[in-house]
Amino acid sequence: MLCNFAAVDRLALLEKVLDGRGRWTQAVAAEAERSSRHWPRLSEVTGGGWLGEPVEIDDPAEIALVDRMRRVVFAGSPSRPLQHLGEAETLVLIEHRSEFAHSVWITDDGEAGHYARRKGILVKDTVGIMREAVVDGLVMADTGHGLLTAIQQAGRHVRGVPRSPEDLLR
Repeated sequence: MLCNFAAVDRLALLEKVLDGRGRWTQAVAAEAERSSRHWPRLSEVTGGGWLGEPVEIDDPAEIALVDRMRRVVFAGSPSRPLQHLGEAETLVLIEHRSEFAHSVWITDDGEAGHYARRKGILVKDTVGIMREAVVDGLVMADTGHGLLTAIQQAGRHVRGVPRSPEDLLR
């Protein structure tokens, strides 16, 4: 998700949509840091603080649960310990910490989103965030649609891009 908005230099739009409500885990922050080599605008997030300090998972039981989720739910390889770590951390936080119980999970990982929805977690993806930006008047529908197209043209995978700007309002 972050890379999508960074690819079109619109992280500020994502920040406005989140309106101070965004949080991230240590694994997601580390992934953004690594990705900033390819998408330099991500440094605005890692250095800007608008997602807050990364939420730390340091309880041994939670750490074990994260690893189990990473391997079993998201098919993470034992030989690749960072594979799906952000998704697993996010899921554990939403499901097991009361302060995150009613959180919205923002992800473009289709399998993670599908699993979370089955568990009753509200999920938004890039298109959902853009719909929210349009509805909230942060961008016009044609601009939002153009941004989604530009994200795809930048080589990023985005599911469910509407056929027309008007479809962003539906």
